[in-house]
Amino acid sequence: MYIVQIASECAPVIKAGGLGDVVYGLSRELEIRGHGVELILPKYDCMRYDHIWGLHDAYRDLMVPWFDGAIRCHVYCGWVHGRLCFFIEPLSEDNFFNRGCYYGCLDDHLRFAFFSKAALEFLLITNKRPDVIHCHDWQTGLVPVMLFEIYKYHGMPNQRVCYTIHNFKHQGVAGANVLWATGLNNEPYYFSKDRLMDDTHSTAINFMKGGIVYSNFVNTVSPHHAWEARFTAVGCGLGNILHVHQHKFGGVLNGIDYEVWNPVVDRYLSDHYSSEDLQGKTLNKKALRERLWLKHCDKPIICYIGRLDEQKGVHLVHHAIYYALHKKAQFVLLGAATEPGINSWFWHEKNHLNSNPDCHIELGFNEELSHLIYAGADMIIVPSNYEPCGLTQMIGLKYGTVPIVRGVGGLVNTVFDWDYDENKPQEERNGFVFYQTDNGAIESAIDRAIDLWYKSPEIFRQLMIQGMEYDYSWNHPGAQYIGIYDHIRHK
Repeated sequence: MYIVQIASECAPVIKAGGLGDVVYGLSRELEIRGHGVELILPKYDCMRYDHIWGLHDAYRDLMVPWFDGAIRCHVYCGWVHGRLCFFIEPLSEDNFFNRGCYYGCLDDHLRFAFFSKAALEFLLITNKRPDVIHCHDWQTGLVPVMLFEIYKYHGMPNQRVCYTIHNFKHQGVAGANVLWATGLNNEPYYFSKDRLMDDTHSTAINFMKGGIVYSNFVNTVSPHHAWEARFTAVGCGLGNILHVHQHKFGGVLNGIDYEVWNPVVDRYLSDHYSSEDLQGKTLNKKALRERLWLKHCDKPIICYIGRLDEQKGVHLVHHAIYYALHKKAQFVLLGAATEPGINSWFWHEKNHLNSNPDCHIELGFNEELSHLIYAGADMIIVPSNYEPCGLTQMIGLKYGTVPIVRGVGGLVNTVFDWDYDENKPQEERNGFVFYQTDNGAIESAIDRAIDLWYKSPEIFRQLMIQGMEYDYSWNHPGAQYIGIYDHIRHK
């Protein structure tokens, strides 16, 4: 198959979150399986050009219709760690992608509506006719809309679209000017509940809703999150339209790249290890303590790695620090706050705990340190309020770092409680799960984990090994996506 990914991110050249990792990891897996994959991305001024090899002109003077005129673009081509990528650069006073940022501009809806239009125009003009166009999140939600309503009449009638939603919280809600900008000029037609009209704001269109309505298949990034999106508030108002289109909606769990996240080959670790030989994990625990000036002692290390915000259950992260110390464990945190109030809160805690030999709080993000923490810690907490998929728990499992998670989203699909999971035999369980959002819930799970570590070290070791032997690579998701592509091609 010939597959084109249209996205606003691709790691490591453009990465603001997990979306970039998914776009790169899935593309690589599809190529390993023998399919042709190309990626179309915005050419941001602030992307990591050092990760692009052989950047050169691919198409000069691409004229993209926009409002009553057209915007001239240059399209560049280069390889990002083996992936063939096309970068679209608009040459206009709007300066869409020369902002020093990927997201967060007041005209983001116009920036990404233009990018979606330009991507389709590029495919049309260059006679690229992929079997499947795979779009991601609200930024490319208008691609299937324009393909069906405009481009299929101009020589692209056979292209099928898979649309993946990574985060329902951001949907691309905008005014009617987007319709006039992109050539979808018929306001009464699109402002209907079964097309683009936002269900909450009747005078606005919703990019993500358009992606759901017009694509051939829609998925989110774990089976349980797909259920949550339809039946709980996690769908952020899109539950009804997902119900209408339930016949083409599902969940596919994300994978992780075991060439990067694997204690057997991790380039950031001086001591490698595997489920057959855990000696290296002991050495990494010692190295982690030395690097962070933690006391060398017979205690478990509990860690948290990730953003510090409401989605991630920041109040439980904070409580877990002090509770772990109270329960004779050490605690390491690596994370960056997304809001000033949370940032101030954790700087206060960092200063308060600075001299505690059992705790280290590192605010910000450090790639090298994150690998050492995964390798050196005994347990990792993931107390999210909601979690479409979650990568940290899957990385933790690979590194023998037992996850303690809240039972939401993809965490339900990847972590199976040691004591209580009735759907898995004991030899397939791999962590600890709690379900409520109060302090008592996470305390109970931490208690069970620490008690097992202290009282039954051999059983805890077996739990670590069982987690390490799970396969959360791109192998299984890759096969599922190919199944989806085949399905929509032959509908």
